[in-house]
Amino acid sequence: MEFKDHQAIYLQIAESVCEKILNGIWKEEDRIPSVRELGTTLGVNPNTVARTYEHLQQREIIYNKRGIGFFVTPGARREILTSQRKQFLQEELPGFFKKLDLLGITIKEIEDFYNKHTQ
Repeated sequence: MEFKDHQAIYLQIAESVCEKILNGIWKEEDRIPSVRELGTTLGVNPNTVARTYEHLQQREIIYNKRGIGFFVTPGARREILTSQRKQFLQEELPGFFKKLDLLGITIKEIEDFYNKHTQ
């Protein structure tokens, strides 16, 4: 995983975990890698992964079974979809529309482009 400079590493790892859940790689009640396992895989300090897991527990995306490990919370996929859709609509889409207007790109052009590339 390549990390970007503009965002904390633990948040980038959290996004990656959420993406795995959204893509169905990790399903509800699946055990996810331990703090040490994920730290080793990503080449980061286990404390960074621990911070990621704490963040995801607060969001109720994962939970800890003491002595067993971390698991995907039932309903996590729905929670991730809801929060990411809300963030996209409120934070990213307005800038996208502004750029469309600036460049004179119509919604019809976007729709045609979308249809062409999703078939």
